[in-house]
Amino acid sequence: MARVAHLPVMANLLDPAARGRVILVGAGPGDPDLLTLRAVEALRSADVVVHDGLIDPRVLDHAPASAQRISVAKQRSRHTVPQEGINALIVAHVRAGSVVVRLKGGDPFVFGRGGEEVEAVRAAGLRVDVVPGVSAALGCAAEAMLPLTHRDWSSAVSFVAGQCKGLSDQNWAGLAGKGRTLVIYMGLANATAIADKLMADGVSPGMPVAVLERGTLPGSRAMRTLLADLGDMTVRERIASPAIIVVGQVVLLSDAQDRLHQIATQAAEAFA
Repeated sequence: MARVAHLPVMANLLDPAARGRVILVGAGPGDPDLLTLRAVEALRSADVVVHDGLIDPRVLDHAPASAQRISVAKQRSRHTVPQEGINALIVAHVRAGSVVVRLKGGDPFVFGRGGEEVEAVRAAGLRVDVVPGVSAALGCAAEAMLPLTHRDWSSAVSFVAGQCKGLSDQNWAGLAGKGRTLVIYMGLANATAIADKLMADGVSPGMPVAVLERGTLPGSRAMRTLLADLGDMTVRERIASPAIIVVGQVVLLSDAQDRLHQIATQAAEAFA
């Protein structure tokens, strides 16, 4: 009965006749196969798709050929379109009567500024709906066989942004350590500072840490080391964005390659 009751809601959300609205859609961590059915249906209804830069072209192919595609790609400290401009762009197209799909990597409400865009659209008196997506943390961790929680290892998981201003002033106390998992988004460029910060907060330098690079995408890599070696590993391995950092004992359960052990083995062989 619950499923039947849900159908009218879905039909209303995806009704092509309901014009002039925006749908915030989570595109997942990268692999098009991780799109939800609801996300695909929303894309098929789009007149305009305003999308992030890292969206796989195969995801955009679900939109009609006639739909206008607008990239608002962002890079660290540099946006092709500022957030205020993105908000204004969305509002303008909705006011013109278009169905606008705002396509965002991962989930719109997990470090995706989806909340800001919902506020802007509602402030303009316009309709907005949200379609959740598989977050980067969940998708990348699953690919690496890394359980973010585990009855024997971790009963809590926290998500933080690693590129925010004033990183040293943020209070992360208690977010990492025994029995806890910390997932850091957008922290690659600050990897050394993040490791120093956590160790200063009392996290053991020997705490396992993984870096999941290009998770669910071609060329993905999952590598692990110890917290004290985090910054050095990102340099040695030439790790590039997009990548997330996972700190916690659960890292030892994953398929991530132990890069510190491999370096030590190679060094021993070289001096043998």
